[in-house]
Amino acid sequence: MINLYSTQIASLSIHRVGNKSRNESMLLSETPFKMDDELRTLLKEFFLKPFRDKEENYFQFSHEADLEFHELFTAVTKIFESPENTHEVSKQITKYLFDQSQHPHIKSGEVYIAFLENLQIDGEKVDGVGIFKSELKQDFLQFSEKENQLEALLQQGVNLNKLDKGALIFNTKKEEGYKILSVDSNRYDTKYWLENFLGVDAFEDDNFYTKKYLKFCQDFAKDVVLPAEDKKEEVLFMNRAVNHFAKNDTFEESSFVNEVIDNPDLIPEFNHYKVEKAPKYSIEDLTSFPIANTAVTAARKKIKNTINLDTNIQIKMDFINPESAERFVEKGWDEEKQMYYYLVYFNKEQKS
Repeated sequence: MINLYSTQIASLSIHRVGNKSRNESMLLSETPFKMDDELRTLLKEFFLKPFRDKEENYFQFSHEADLEFHELFTAVTKIFESPENTHEVSKQITKYLFDQSQHPHIKSGEVYIAFLENLQIDGEKVDGVGIFKSELKQDFLQFSEKENQLEALLQQGVNLNKLDKGALIFNTKKEEGYKILSVDSNRYDTKYWLENFLGVDAFEDDNFYTKKYLKFCQDFAKDVVLPAEDKKEEVLFMNRAVNHFAKNDTFEESSFVNEVIDNPDLIPEFNHYKVEKAPKYSIEDLTSFPIANTAVTAARKKIKNTINLDTNIQIKMDFINPESAERFVEKGWDEEKQMYYYLVYFNKEQKS
């Protein structure tokens, strides 16, 4: 979990990068940017709000040989070791970003590199480095008054309500490549930001494992449980799976299988599915791990709990009380109509 409300921008450098393939230039500011209190508050919200609103999927710097050869990892480490050198190192980072800006789709823009203090992650206060980029400009009117006449001038600028790209690098887990969060509102060039510039892989922590295992379960429900049984059982399987994660602190696969899979015939199918599909989810050897509650909450929101029927009727199942579906919903076959049916028991209709 992160908490960014007490975070402060200790220093900020602003540069500009163009697109190399279009022979656009780069501008490196001579000195750090000076902010008054009002602008500091606005920029903090501009930089950090996208991370507060986003699911926490962490990354880490990665290099095929060794992290010491990762240019951005080395630059960020210099800042953490000597924050007073942030501005000079920010020029190196901007040059590196400029070198990656060679695809015709990549837009020019301003680069903001900040040394941040008082970031809270996993209950620990740490420093951080923020690297942000604004690309898209919006039109706005600037007004001036001359004698008794109001003049309007059309100008372009950055919308402080929308950050185009950003990365927060937390000064923790250095040996693994630091913990990093990334946002990118422009999906057409994600490879440029995440792979070419940041050079990161997913950070394999409790949150990663919980999220990946639940996604694996969701696909098993869709690919195996649904064809073998029906939509109701698919929903109930995921119901039990999510609730198992929610009520336990540690995941144990044998306990999970025995509690969640109602039909014993599906247990060998589950084991076979894991052998076949595990590499896709990076859970090949994963049988035990601490459960991250934030990942469970996020997964619960994404899982569909509705049965859509071809008669334009929907049955919504309750994930908080899965026993309701098992006790009060029955599926059958009507010989006369030659149709399936769901029989739903209730005492009274609830007011909406």
